[in-house]
Amino acid sequence: MTDRRDHTTHDPLATQLRQELEGDVLFDPFSRGRYATDASIYQVRPLGVVVPRHEQDVVRTLQIAAEHDTPVIPRGAGTSQGGQVLGEALVLDTSKYLTNVTAFDPANQTVSVEPGIVLDELNALLEPHGLFFPVDVATANRATIGGMAGNNSAGARSIRYGHMVSNVYGIDALMADGSAIRFDEVSSRQDPFYADLVARMQSLYAREADEIARRFPKVARNVAGYNIDRIGRSPFNVADLLVGSEGTLAWFTRLQLQLQPVPAHKVLGVCHFPTFRDAADATQHIVELGPSAVEIVDRTLLDLARDNPAFRDTIELFVRGTPDALLLVEFSGDEQDTQLSALRQLDTLMADLGFRSAVVPAIAADFQSAIWGVRKAALNIVMSMKGDGKPVSFIEDCAVPLDKLADYTTRLTEVFAKHGTTGTWYAHASVGCLHVRPTLNLKDGGDVAKLRKIAEEAHALVAEYKGSHSGEHGDGIVRSEFLEPMLGTRLVNAFAEVKRTFDPTGRFNPGKIVRPPRMDDRSLLRYSDRYAERARGHVLDWSEWGGFGRAVEMCNNNGACRKLREGVMCPSYRVTRDEQQVTRGRANSLRLAISGQLGPEALTSSEMYETMELCVGCKACKRECPTGVDMARMKMEFLHHYRRVHGTGWKERLVAYLPRYAPWAVRLPTVATAPNRIPPLAKLLERTLGFTAQRKLPRWRADSFPSRGDQQLRDGVPNVVLMVDTFNRYFEPENARAALKVLEAAGYHVIVPEPADGGRPLCCGRTFLNTGLVTQAKVEARRVLDALQPFAERGIPVVGLEPSCLLTLRDEYGALFPKNDTSPLAERALMLEEFLAAERTADRANLTLHALPTGKVMLHGHCHQKAFGVMSSVEDVLRWIPDLVVEPIESGCCGMAGSFGHDTDHYDVSMKMAELDLLPAVRSASGDAWVVADGTSCRSQILHGSGREALHVARVLEAALEPHDASES
Repeated sequence: MTDRRDHTTHDPLATQLRQELEGDVLFDPFSRGRYATDASIYQVRPLGVVVPRHEQDVVRTLQIAAEHDTPVIPRGAGTSQGGQVLGEALVLDTSKYLTNVTAFDPANQTVSVEPGIVLDELNALLEPHGLFFPVDVATANRATIGGMAGNNSAGARSIRYGHMVSNVYGIDALMADGSAIRFDEVSSRQDPFYADLVARMQSLYAREADEIARRFPKVARNVAGYNIDRIGRSPFNVADLLVGSEGTLAWFTRLQLQLQPVPAHKVLGVCHFPTFRDAADATQHIVELGPSAVEIVDRTLLDLARDNPAFRDTIELFVRGTPDALLLVEFSGDEQDTQLSALRQLDTLMADLGFRSAVVPAIAADFQSAIWGVRKAALNIVMSMKGDGKPVSFIEDCAVPLDKLADYTTRLTEVFAKHGTTGTWYAHASVGCLHVRPTLNLKDGGDVAKLRKIAEEAHALVAEYKGSHSGEHGDGIVRSEFLEPMLGTRLVNAFAEVKRTFDPTGRFNPGKIVRPPRMDDRSLLRYSDRYAERARGHVLDWSEWGGFGRAVEMCNNNGACRKLREGVMCPSYRVTRDEQQVTRGRANSLRLAISGQLGPEALTSSEMYETMELCVGCKACKRECPTGVDMARMKMEFLHHYRRVHGTGWKERLVAYLPRYAPWAVRLPTVATAPNRIPPLAKLLERTLGFTAQRKLPRWRADSFPSRGDQQLRDGVPNVVLMVDTFNRYFEPENARAALKVLEAAGYHVIVPEPADGGRPLCCGRTFLNTGLVTQAKVEARRVLDALQPFAERGIPVVGLEPSCLLTLRDEYGALFPKNDTSPLAERALMLEEFLAAERTADRANLTLHALPTGKVMLHGHCHQKAFGVMSSVEDVLRWIPDLVVEPIESGCCGMAGSFGHDTDHYDVSMKMAELDLLPAVRSASGDAWVVADGTSCRSQILHGSGREALHVARVLEAALEPHDASES
């Protein structure tokens, strides 16, 4: 990466911006490094970053940039795949503050929005009115409207609704000097600048109309260059030129959008094909049925999805056998019978084409949603390949006529084979735009050479078929240099004229569309010839990925961690909206640090600690990140190195060593909990150790759960091991007693294991892991393995109560002891509800339950339960209770995360996480409903934030063992 000026706090540009703006001004190396990448193959460190708080911040930023002769780049979610938001410039991030709806007219189906609003957030606001914005990009849960307009995005349903340019009817924008202009249909407006601009553009079109007609591709998908072909429309909408301009012409302050009614009914047919060519060839016939979407998915993607726990179950529901490709064909409209009829026609057509009984229908909305979820994640699923070779995005936007689609895919596959690689295919078959990514290792100079050769040969094929090399994701760095070979010198010169007219000083996003660099310039690549991971002794096992560095590199910047609604990733980002606090930002920081790009001591620096600090270890990314980035484990690795350099403070030691001093503290529970009763003592702890006085400390219990003497297996009855964790032993022993009672009532002989060394009770070691004391964690884990492995090797289940503890046996133990076989214990370690559900399925659990005094429970899932996909078993066992309604709370992390919520510096963030979903849901629950949560931290947060007691599922089951008087209900 190149750098053309010093970026200390004395930088005059940074100083002036900080003095005059209300938004965030970020010029430190870590922030600039985090904004140096998007979802493309490139990395270019910006001069600095501004996160404007309002429009006036943008105006002043543009004026200051002009004073300092500094280029400016607008940025939304940073998910562009062509390098559109990268450059040695001042980056303005719209996604944190500029997210408002400024006007809404449901009668006329229009809305005006600021550029940073996320598509899914907008559609959630529109849904009660029966409306939506129809450009449904796969990244809808994080894509901003401004970014979508900048790239002229399209989505799966573009066959019906078109591109962004067809759905944006006006743009309020700022020019490079900060002056404001409204761009819309040409009318009688007399503003001199606007009138001159319109006249110049119309003159350009008059001069180049014949060349435009001759050279612009006649395909449904073409976003190459500026939309000068639309100038000839009557009336001419000048906003059409801004859409797809990639931030090179003006800054968008508000966008006026045309909305559509939400279709009343949708159906989906999943068409199976034995070869990819068959699927590509069938598309031209299927579109004649009038579908709203036809998307293709190849076998490579399906196989990768099967390996991802987030998609595995869904794949098994809609994929029959081992097809080489699928077509997802959707019909939508107002009449369900019409859509069902179209689905039958699809089945008939498939039979006529020789593919009898090859359509899996999806009628239920949740089934369709699950299938579309796999398709939407396709881009990221294909990037989940481990190792240096990755499917690379550089020719994936090519679009060809439908009758040429099969031939194009066959010939391009031959190009890949010629260069010793293969490609992964998916996306918009309906409009001939198939996203294809050949697998290359861009750390290797030979493969970088292949990048260029494959691009040139692919574009030559597209030109032969009279298609477009740029069908959806824009030009950026990766495709701009190919505009001239595709469209010719005259039109490229016309694009330069558009650029000069709108932006005469070249201030906005230089090097995109006009005067671009070479797409294979190695100085621009993320993995340049200078890239190398600096050797370091890692404490955890990363061999599954080929090392810690390659595990970090699994983040391809797709931005799925920026989603704000579905799932639980990423709680700290949902609260702060800061790039630093999202999984992607942390992964980028780690990658830059371990490769030496942030200095030799960056990995153990205070800046890296601040980057990792708000990661609560929820493990949502382990499950929900399509490429499987496990930031919770990465934080453990980081903290290990950080503690070795900086030591471990008293607060961290008190948390980490809790299982070791617990047997002594519990003998003096009154003394140990004194700060809860004596406010001055609580304030003293806050000042000296950093434990917030706003929250009570856990209450030590004199009646802690004891170890049991019987360690022998019994013949003739099923045996089970109950591992009682530190928290349920010393703070909530009633949960362990309830679990013991339930297991015995179900007919099991229960062993509560004692350590082989005869010392203090077992602990999984998580308190040490969470504070980075991995060596001490190994000591605890070894004691657990010595005690429990013999049972596991004999097939005896090991049951636990606390998700973060029990699931450590399934996850981290393999990373702590890479050369030892910990799999017997990992395979036998089960949450209580998992065990009971499995036993009932096998007709072994003999548990009689009775109705409860309540008829409803509100169920909150611990983050680790969600990450490991075990929440369904909690619902299953609760539903064994007669007449009980189980309502899962759609919530993310509770925000407590062990000691995180007790930290003075983290208390506010902790509560904000809880207030996103969990606490409002609990407060709104009826007074007679029970709240159920298996996590110790979750129960603590619920009590603190709502005043309501939450119960472990073991206590609910215990309560149902005995019949209750009907009058109690």
